[in-house]
Amino acid sequence: MKKIWLTALLLATLLTSEAQNNKSVESRLDTEINEQVAKLISQMTLEEKIAEMTQDAPANDRLGIPFMKFGEGLHGLWYDGVTVYPQAIAAGSTWEPKLVEKMAEQTALEARALNITHIYSPNLDVISGDPRYGRVEESYGEDPYLVSRMGVAFIQGMQGMGEEQFDKNHVVATAKHFVGYPENRRGINGGFSDMSERRLREVFLPPFEAAVKEGDIACIMPGHQDFNGVPCHMNSWLLNDVLRGELGFDGFIVSDNNDVGRLQTMHYITETRAEAALLGLKAGVDMDLVLGKPLDLYTYHATVLKDTIQKNPELVKYIDKATSRILKAKYKLGLFDSKSKEVKTDTIVSKKEHQEFAYEMAKKAIILLKNDNNLLPLDKSKIKSLAIIGPNATELQPKKGTYSLLGGYSGLPPYYVSVLDGIKNKVGKEIKINYAKGCDLLGESTQGISEAVAAAENSDAVVLVVGGSRRTAGEGVDRESLELYGVQNDLVEAIHKTGKPVIVVLINGRPLSINYIAENVPSILETWYLGMRSGDAIADALFGDVNPGGKLTVSFPRSVGQIPVTYLERPDFIGSGKGLYKNAVKTPLFPFGYGLSYTAFNYSKPKLEKETINMDGFTTVSVEVTNTGQRTGDEVVQMYVRDDYASVGRYLKMLKGFKRITLKPGETKTVSFKLGFDELNILNQDLKKVVEPGTFTISVGASSKVEDLKTITLKVKS
Repeated sequence: MKKIWLTALLLATLLTSEAQNNKSVESRLDTEINEQVAKLISQMTLEEKIAEMTQDAPANDRLGIPFMKFGEGLHGLWYDGVTVYPQAIAAGSTWEPKLVEKMAEQTALEARALNITHIYSPNLDVISGDPRYGRVEESYGEDPYLVSRMGVAFIQGMQGMGEEQFDKNHVVATAKHFVGYPENRRGINGGFSDMSERRLREVFLPPFEAAVKEGDIACIMPGHQDFNGVPCHMNSWLLNDVLRGELGFDGFIVSDNNDVGRLQTMHYITETRAEAALLGLKAGVDMDLVLGKPLDLYTYHATVLKDTIQKNPELVKYIDKATSRILKAKYKLGLFDSKSKEVKTDTIVSKKEHQEFAYEMAKKAIILLKNDNNLLPLDKSKIKSLAIIGPNATELQPKKGTYSLLGGYSGLPPYYVSVLDGIKNKVGKEIKINYAKGCDLLGESTQGISEAVAAAENSDAVVLVVGGSRRTAGEGVDRESLELYGVQNDLVEAIHKTGKPVIVVLINGRPLSINYIAENVPSILETWYLGMRSGDAIADALFGDVNPGGKLTVSFPRSVGQIPVTYLERPDFIGSGKGLYKNAVKTPLFPFGYGLSYTAFNYSKPKLEKETINMDGFTTVSVEVTNTGQRTGDEVVQMYVRDDYASVGRYLKMLKGFKRITLKPGETKTVSFKLGFDELNILNQDLKKVVEPGTFTISVGASSKVEDLKTITLKVKS
């Protein structure tokens, strides 16, 4: 026993010593970098400092300051010849942060190959229940905990951790948009928002807190909008007091496109660009991002700032501070160590290994929304002909830009596999394929529907591929309706009336009101935008080579009249019968966390390691999950927490843990979640995180829907 104790003590001593040595090395490196930055600052002219604060300023040859090339990297780079992975909403639907981490890691490698060292991702916006907003697809979902876990994974993959951080295989990540960007009142990008500080802190701030404290994020981008009447790009309380003060962020802040200038041109706060620039500087915006080079929008520019700074030398300290933060990032990236070489943007940097991983990730993102009578998976031995119908079934090679069915901020991959291609590759000559487009995605013509009906009638089953595209969703593509565009509903109805077995495959970037489909079509797959290997992954799911295991991270509304629709609800009159719509149900069409499988899972009653804990204590909750079906499948086990009686109002439940597991037929696994301060705290009336004594309802199950959850009560004593 004594020998074991001594061994453990020695190991603990070694680990402590190693941690202290690492901290010492980091501290020494920081000191060296700070000294180098201070030396450079002392040698720079005012014009050179201001130039350094513009995101596309060229290298400073006089002082040997390198250029820090920027790029988008939400789900692969926004360049030609790159790997395009599943869009963020699809990545979130995997409920597997390690996949997001690896995607970001591979994207960083491709970025370095193109000499890119500063990436404007991840998007840490929590979707607030309004899918009219076009940028839903760029987020991981409607829950702050889920977005936090995915966001931290992305940052750690993109930037690296420990000794690998910012090495030759990693780059700077940028968390955006700080903060509360999707909380607009009309579903319009950058539109007017209004929220309490409580909602800001409970819903929108947690992912950024995690990004700073766990991910050590190097860069943050504010949102276009204002908070409490003060635009984010001049909001000193948000950027200095909260972000830098409370959260401890010590990186640099880059503006969203043109947004320092928009303090004058959109928010009408200032009359001149120089005044706008000073407000941005004083609030802590270090770098001015201006795309398209419209000279009248530059604010951090010598022609705008030089005279003002020279007349008031006290302002130089803001210039020095911003420049220092940017130079520090360049030193950390190792850009001063070697001369950067430009790489042609049409160079194919996508590796086979990356393309295969994009495929694996796509397979895990697919969500089975409905499967009446086990229509799916299709049995190739029982099908002689299959109709592939719909405007999203295939896509032509674009002459420029990128494929429409990859989602926003997508680069142009070496190739793209459509659903039609994927199915043809899968079945070869075993099954006859009858293809018909049926209708255009945006058009009003119904002429093609008759051809589609004929294809369906001449086939044993139908795969109907509808939804949206980059033309119907994404940044700047907001909507007043959530119905299928054009005459797609007419196409769906016509195909349904043939009486053939129909599977709807949705390819889209936002939740849609698909009531007719949900009511009439037996099987539905939600695939979002699955990246360059979309068709291969979808074909695998259709024929059972993949068992869908993804889950929704956003709720599906039945109509725009339900908006906002999210599982994050507070108590209302529903118990008395008043908290309902007069002529419609209140529940979403499909709820947060929802997703079916080709097999079935059974949950045991949750068990607590300790049923009573102190306010500063912790315990675990465990549940046994059994695959009771005939196929191997994945299940996402979700844990929700509610403080039953507290000093403030709060949400009915909040996600505080999840784990994706794989189970063979008949197999049982025990899944456990920690319950402590992080999971049990609320914001009290002073907006401070506290754990209050009382009872807590712990819910574990397959989705946020009450019927899918099993509960147990935890007691917390003072």
